[in-house]
Amino acid sequence: MAVAMASGSTSLGLYTNLKPLVKQPFSRTGLFRTFFGFNPVLWLCISPRRLPSSVTTLVPKASSATAVEDGSYRETDSIPIPKVIIDQDSDPNATVVEITFGNRLGALLDTMNALKNLGLNVVKANVYLDSSGKHNKFAITKANTGRKIEDPELLEAIRLTIINNLLEYHPESSAQLAMGAAFGVLPPNQQVDVDIATHINIYDDGPARSLLCVEAADRPGLLVDLVKIITDINVAVESGEFDTEGLLAKAKFHVNYRGKAIIRPLQQVIANSLRYFLRRPTTEEASF
Repeated sequence: MAVAMASGSTSLGLYTNLKPLVKQPFSRTGLFRTFFGFNPVLWLCISPRRLPSSVTTLVPKASSATAVEDGSYRETDSIPIPKVIIDQDSDPNATVVEITFGNRLGALLDTMNALKNLGLNVVKANVYLDSSGKHNKFAITKANTGRKIEDPELLEAIRLTIINNLLEYHPESSAQLAMGAAFGVLPPNQQVDVDIATHINIYDDGPARSLLCVEAADRPGLLVDLVKIITDINVAVESGEFDTEGLLAKAKFHVNYRGKAIIRPLQQVIANSLRYFLRRPTTEEASF
């Protein structure tokens, strides 16, 4: 699938009562269009802290007046690992989102309202139980088209919206999420060693595509950054799944190069590029 390249510059700001609080340049060079699509509209942010990612995303917060997120649990219970799954594979007509946090989640009406604030419709919702807890699943589409979400920036906004609501209504999840360091009341108890946590594997998935699996330390904007790195090598991303499991992010992408599976030399290029990006230290702009 062809990759469209674009360049430009714009400026993003955060406004309260129509007064700009933060304004910074945002450069767009070599942006991409793949299966996920590309929408140049960006929204920003959960916290006044700077995101350590190249992408800035607006995450609308649900109204606390309708806070019904809480499930039932005892304070003595051990804190489960929060999981957020964004699935582009299982439904051809909708993006499927699954949220798990032991048995602590309620109806998640505020989360659904926050997703609607992103211009999305929740077309189907269901809940099921297993040994890991209660799983809340939503099938969501874009309100203006009725189709599944293909823009990686909007997919990342969905992920951050859900995590933001988890941190707001379940502050105990802060210590179990990588985002807790930036947006939560408590930073994670453990630090992830990026060298140990980073795993990249590419498998054959038929003659026309390959399956790229990436596991890494989570951080805001990671989904967008991964897709951009892959498409910068002229590899097309057909579909995929992006899972947030506590401090880690796990992605599976169906990819191809000019309609064919990824050959070994190109697999090595992809792995090296991703490994370099995921293991490099993050440097604050203020340090220069």
